Amino acid sequence: MSPSELTWIKSSYSGSQGDDCVEVAQGPHAIHVRDSKDALSPELTLSPAAWRDFTSYAAQN
Repeated sequence: MSPSELTWIKSSYSGSQGDDCVEVAQGPHAIHVRDSKDALSPELTLSPAAWRDFTSYAAQN
């Protein structure tokens, strides 16, 4: 699935300008993460388990 086919969302914690954040998209088998300032920037592709571990860790710290 190409980045243009994904539905990207930004965190509700994004700044008011909306350019200081990451965007996340859920694909059929992976979670995709990219810089919100550049839709063509490289993206991270994580397994759902890795994303779950990351968000659990981030919520605790």
